[in-house]
Amino acid sequence: MKIRRFYGKDMRDALAQVKDELGGDAVIMSNKKVADGIEIVAAYDREPVRKTPAPKSGADVIAKPKVAASSLSKTPSLSEIIGDSGPDSLKALLEKQSQQTPAAQPVVEQSVSASPKSAPVARHDDAELNDIRQELKSLRNVLEFQVAGLIKQERQQARPLHGYLIDKLVRMGITPSLAEQVVSYAPAQCEERDAWVFLLKLLANRLHTTQNDILGKGGVVALMGPTGTGKTTTIAKLAAQYAQRHGANQVALITIDSYRIAAYEQLSTYGKIIGCTVKKAASGEELSDLLHQFRNKGLVLIDTAGFSQRDTRLIKQLDTLTQSSYANIKHYLVLAANAQHRVMEHQLATYQQISLQGCIFTKLDECYSLGEAISLALEHRLPVGYLTDGQKVPEDIKVADAKYIISCAARLFKQYALTPTRTQQVVNSAVSL
Repeated sequence: MKIRRFYGKDMRDALAQVKDELGGDAVIMSNKKVADGIEIVAAYDREPVRKTPAPKSGADVIAKPKVAASSLSKTPSLSEIIGDSGPDSLKALLEKQSQQTPAAQPVVEQSVSASPKSAPVARHDDAELNDIRQELKSLRNVLEFQVAGLIKQERQQARPLHGYLIDKLVRMGITPSLAEQVVSYAPAQCEERDAWVFLLKLLANRLHTTQNDILGKGGVVALMGPTGTGKTTTIAKLAAQYAQRHGANQVALITIDSYRIAAYEQLSTYGKIIGCTVKKAASGEELSDLLHQFRNKGLVLIDTAGFSQRDTRLIKQLDTLTQSSYANIKHYLVLAANAQHRVMEHQLATYQQISLQGCIFTKLDECYSLGEAISLALEHRLPVGYLTDGQKVPEDIKVADAKYIISCAARLFKQYALTPTRTQQVVNSAVSL
């Protein structure tokens, strides 16, 4: 592998020179700003193919080595670039290493007999080659990071308002990929306040909700999700509100949580307060029997056990739900809105083994940011059914409304993430959406 330096007035000019002279297989090792522009250090496996006419005279034959020597004198060695004292040709080291393979063992033994010092040298070359590989890998990682920064800087310089809006959405909790996608729809020539209001309205328009499907249509609904997300309390809130509208005799509660201590007792206590029937099912057959028994009820809510997405018992519970073929069970995933986006991603991936009609976000009263939950719903096109923001039954539950969710996210951003600048006036507009 050989090393070459290229100089250009900017990054684009320098990269074009590398591609023209060394081709697309060249490896960019480093780049830096110099007085006249950009300097790029590139590495290549072999010399570019150049057509050289045959010499016509003795003078031409003599002149050729001089040109080659001049060209070599301008090419920096590998030690000059990475600070190593090893040989300049990486290809030579690779060839030496290939000689150590089992297929080439006789050649190695012959060279050892001819020169006793060749084996230690080979081991030294292998260690040196590994060091070079690691250093090249580190240089490449740093270079990729620098190039990404240069691209981002170039975009921000070309469209400074868009770069500012992307940063603002990310600080609100929106994922970078979604922020870039949304901001791409923003008008190019627009005031900062108008652009921010446009983005908030765009997010609200793209966020889907179930439009009070559980309380409005009834049926058989199973709430599932990780432990500690508030499934049982949410079931009690939904059951109490449905009982207020249609009567307690139209509601039935079933728990299939046979793992948590006092799970049935907790749900039974809520049932006594509401005045509805509460039953327990330990298998898919028992669940089917209970659903047949409650076939005339307006709403049947199924409480599930909370498991970590890594818990193998979760698969057994999902099988229990799918084994019951008597009724069409609608599945809702209950997620804590104050969880990390990556955690919610893994939880959703686990529970997507069965069809999900929507999700319910809980613990909004404990949130400092709602952008993570919004990003999850938008990126996976998962409708939001309900929002809970406290422990009171049945008061602390709301039917999900996209405009309300985005307004809450903007208010949290203003309160906890936005620095005291004039741009605070932009976020105030979220309330008037």
